[in-house]
Amino acid sequence: MAKTMSEQNIVKPSAEGIAASARAIKGERKDKGLPPIHLWNPPFCGDLDMRIARDGSWHYLGSPIGRFELVKLFSSILLREGDDYFLVTPVEKVGITVDDAPFVAIDFEATGAGLDQVLTFETHVGDFAIAGPDHPIRVQRNPETGEPAPYILIRSNLEALIDRKSFYRLIDLGTHHDHDGISWFGVWSSGQFFPIIPSEDLA
Repeated sequence: MAKTMSEQNIVKPSAEGIAASARAIKGERKDKGLPPIHLWNPPFCGDLDMRIARDGSWHYLGSPIGRFELVKLFSSILLREGDDYFLVTPVEKVGITVDDAPFVAIDFEATGAGLDQVLTFETHVGDFAIAGPDHPIRVQRNPETGEPAPYILIRSNLEALIDRKSFYRLIDLGTHHDHDGISWFGVWSSGQFFPIIPSEDLA
């Protein structure tokens, strides 16, 4: 059966097309900040066979994307709505799959001590976030194994999974503090206490 005119005009989204649009946007911007994706309202154009694995690696059509510059470019136009993730430009919006969190926090710097301590995290794509009211740390425990999965909010409801070595360093900086009437073991940053595990569970 012959395709209708409307079907013939449909352009299937591709990683190459999204990348080209993102590069054009980047070239037009005078500042080096993130593009204002919150101001864009493009139509949904379908899903891409693109996935962010739990280790932060990006895959397209089943193959890893090895170019850091391309991964960083895609990460700059990443949008989350509810539990769904999209890449967006001013003219298109495509769905992608994220296994866990879209970013991985690979390191952090600690300055000060106690209530004055400040923790600055770095992601695998070069984003930085200072843990505090705007960038909270949360720890989710597996209900079956009890294994902790720590996260920090990077931007606009996009989180980073804190990698194992960084989490062990956080534990070394931990202390006990009353939180919501219960003693917790956790860390301080920017004057805020972030609970990790109830103190009684460490006994």
